[in-house]
Amino acid sequence: MRMDLLPLNPPAPFLQRLDIPLTPSHPTQNGEQRAESIGSSSSTYNNKYLTVPQTRPSVHFGRINGAFEPSGRMETHNNSKINNYLDGTQVGASGGTSPGGMHFRDSKRKVDYVLAYHYRKRASQHQRGIGSLGPLHRPSPLAIISNGEMGKSHSEQHQNQGQNAPQQQHVQPEAQMIEMSPVDALEEEKREQREEYERNLVEAGLEIEKDIENKSYGLSFVRIHAPWNVLSREAEFLKIKMPTKKMYEIKEEGGILKKLYEIWQKTTKPLQPKVPQQNNTKMKSLSYPFSREKIYLYNIKDKDTFFDNATRSRIVREILKRTSCTKAENSMDITTLIANNVYDAAYPLHDGEYEGQNDDRNERKLLYREWARYGAFYKYQPIDLIRKYFGEKIGLYFAWLGLYTEFLIPSSVVGIIVFLYGCITMESDIPSKEMCDQPKAFTMCPLCDKSCDYWDLSTACATARASHLFDNPATVFFSIFMALWATMFLEQWKRLQMRLGYFWDLTGLEEEEEHPRPKYETKVRQKKLKNETNKKDNIDEDEKEKLTWRDRMPGYLVNVASILFMITVTFSAVFGVTVYRIITAAALSISKNESTRSNVRVTVTATSVIINLVVILILDEIYGAVAKWLTEMEVPKTEKTFEERLILKAFLLKFVNSYAPIFYVAFFKGRFVGRPGSYVYMFDGYRMEECAPGGCLMELCIQLSIIMLGKQLIQNNLFEIGIPKLKKLFRKLKDERTEKKESDSNHSKHPQQWDLDYMLEPFTGLTPEYMEMIIQFGFVTLFVASFPLAPVFALLNNIIEVRLDAKKFVSELRRPDTVREKDIGIWYNILSGIGKFSVIINAFVISVTSDFIPRLVYQYAYSQNGTMHGFVNHTLSYFNVSHLKAGTQPDNSQFEQEVIFCRYKDYREPPWSPNQYEFSKQYWSVLSARLAFVILFQNLVMFLSALVDWMIPDIPKDISEQIKKEKSMLVDFFLKEEHERLKLIESFIMCDKHRNKGETRGRRNRAASFCHVSRSQRGSFASFSSQHTEV
Repeated sequence: MRMDLLPLNPPAPFLQRLDIPLTPSHPTQNGEQRAESIGSSSSTYNNKYLTVPQTRPSVHFGRINGAFEPSGRMETHNNSKINNYLDGTQVGASGGTSPGGMHFRDSKRKVDYVLAYHYRKRASQHQRGIGSLGPLHRPSPLAIISNGEMGKSHSEQHQNQGQNAPQQQHVQPEAQMIEMSPVDALEEEKREQREEYERNLVEAGLEIEKDIENKSYGLSFVRIHAPWNVLSREAEFLKIKMPTKKMYEIKEEGGILKKLYEIWQKTTKPLQPKVPQQNNTKMKSLSYPFSREKIYLYNIKDKDTFFDNATRSRIVREILKRTSCTKAENSMDITTLIANNVYDAAYPLHDGEYEGQNDDRNERKLLYREWARYGAFYKYQPIDLIRKYFGEKIGLYFAWLGLYTEFLIPSSVVGIIVFLYGCITMESDIPSKEMCDQPKAFTMCPLCDKSCDYWDLSTACATARASHLFDNPATVFFSIFMALWATMFLEQWKRLQMRLGYFWDLTGLEEEEEHPRPKYETKVRQKKLKNETNKKDNIDEDEKEKLTWRDRMPGYLVNVASILFMITVTFSAVFGVTVYRIITAAALSISKNESTRSNVRVTVTATSVIINLVVILILDEIYGAVAKWLTEMEVPKTEKTFEERLILKAFLLKFVNSYAPIFYVAFFKGRFVGRPGSYVYMFDGYRMEECAPGGCLMELCIQLSIIMLGKQLIQNNLFEIGIPKLKKLFRKLKDERTEKKESDSNHSKHPQQWDLDYMLEPFTGLTPEYMEMIIQFGFVTLFVASFPLAPVFALLNNIIEVRLDAKKFVSELRRPDTVREKDIGIWYNILSGIGKFSVIINAFVISVTSDFIPRLVYQYAYSQNGTMHGFVNHTLSYFNVSHLKAGTQPDNSQFEQEVIFCRYKDYREPPWSPNQYEFSKQYWSVLSARLAFVILFQNLVMFLSALVDWMIPDIPKDISEQIKKEKSMLVDFFLKEEHERLKLIESFIMCDKHRNKGETRGRRNRAASFCHVSRSQRGSFASFSSQHTEV
């Protein structure tokens, strides 16, 4: 076989003779380019290559240890080493697939990563290849082997040696020019980029296997395998911690805590998942960043299994991100290639099927059986196995979700107790009894102008009784409890995070240097070109290499303006619903139907809440897309920075969107109504809406419950289940419609694992999962004073949510790339901020929205006997109906008695007072008491939270001791291993010395005999030689 040097821009006839693409080959380290000359095969196919070739054979250049492998080594490769473009004979012999779909066709090399793409051939190109494999896939025994070179039989090599010279001297006809359509030109460009990218992957040391493109249009896969030398090199570069030979026992705390723990373990044994990783928790291996120089430290029994599947895929992903393609205007990595539709997807494989009757017990099937089924809802999560299969980042999410769900249990119990307390004390509540048991005692002013009549307060008896369920002294205690609950939850999470970090070897994890995002590099490159064009020499070198705040200023301005606009849209939606409530209430009040008029408040409240829920769900989806677009405009440098900024924007917009209607009801509704005779009007003739006679707290409870339950049921569950299934069905129908056009003769009856995984939904990150739980955390903590049952509904939702997310990750999503993270990142700061904000919000809800403070003020300042008797009359002011404005009096009043004075809820002077209708002294007393309660409540709860934070250490005592112990044991282990190595080296040296002494003694004997003979011949000179030999 002959290897010819190719010029950087070879002529078309020369490329036609060599049968390689009309694209520059990838340079080697020596600056040369090599290809195999297979000109003898060009006579078999009388197809002329084009200036833009119709089909180009994928010639890969492999490199081992940085240099090209010699061509003479080709004879040592057999068919088992061939991994690319197998012909029909080989496919038929081997079955064309690997057992289980997890390996190359040789059934030895494991598939670590898969690239999928759709290809499309021109009509003339496909017709020429009908009935054969075409020029790209020759039926001769020619294939790309693992190191990228081409293998032939020994007889063909001898034949080619005699044919290469005359064929190379033969003058080939001129290349034919064919005009291609834009679609064909785009497909040709994509294929060139794929070829170069795959060639670069082979040069990086990876081994690839490709499918045969034998249809005019279809789906093809590139399977990637990382050999041991690549895995060990990248593991050392990434500083991946691997277990060493040394194992030690984890000491547990003794005494009563140990006994209680043992009792708890026995009690909860039926709840423990039956997975292998959960059993051996008393022994732990010392871990150390992988080093090829210290490979003797690690317990390497089998190089194929030393790195697990998650670690192998992580290493390959790093290589894919680092490898670039330069055939476009800008250098592109795998992320940009996927964005440009050069590849459709890039993903690691799942560990086989997750259900079925076969005996293959893989980790995916184990996770599905013990974790992802709804029937396993009562079991603990196998966190260690989740971390092993999906990586630390996803493992931390499910650990956090599990802890949050466990903490909801005590808060749910306390919430139920508070609710039951309200139910039990409902009959003994004096204000509601006064309202219900004294009919016609309080004649209330009309709720609207003209069409509304005077009404009796006793008709609102049911509303007043229902308000007591949530507006009672127990809610104050529950608010304090939930504030401390939030603090304890965050502290416990920090401790669990440290514990998991110790067992998962995340302690001391350094921040990995991230690669810049492709869009950032593109912007930097454009900036350089612009500066070179404008010839700006006064710019610093640092500013040329990065984007400064001046470059990002337009993006920042657009971000601020867009966020303010979106918040305005949210407030406008709330205002629109408010207008709907006012107009609908006025329209229903003039209805001739008695039942309609009597249920105006219920109808308006229910319909408006449903409208609010629909608007929130729609705006949530819009705001998610807008947040991503705004973050792209900022051009963050790294993926981590991009994710953090995206989370902040999405959280801000969704927080405002979810809580704006609730804030309106809690703090603004009924505050700007005015009084009879001087009402505040919206538009023309529509009065601002008032709270119900029992206060706005009941309406706040209804608003909060419906929005919370609606979001959880529709957005968190139905959307998560329905949308992925619809996308999967659409993708399946699309591929089936493509497959029906053309049958694949080599297509396997049983789809391989990469086919099955491609049909799954791609993983898009944990941001949506965290976001829905953070919003739920806000519902549970922010307005818990108005809805004590919020933790109960959150708990029920999370029991389903854990299994729903688990099933989605195991069976409906492609396997995510493993990411090592030592914490949950910015989400902890958001949780901490919500916890502190909830203290202030609950203080204002209790003091402003509820009647807790007015009742206290009345009982201890104005009640004659220290009871709540007379409280309703105390809160109602008088109004002389003759002072109503002309045209606002009720038309055709049907009230039974003549009305002189009507009552309204406010603290104002009566009409017989000199300062009639002004705020009374009671108003200012209640207002000052409300402000004092806010300050007292906030400082008390903050102090208790800080006390809890101080009392609970962030790092458990046993974990801190184990970390110190592990460090000292690691040093001792190193010294011991080095000492043994030195001993081994010394023994080798001593053996070598003994062997050298024996050889020296033999040389001495030979030299002495030689000197003895020489002495008899040369006399004194021989004597000198003998002395010299002794020396």
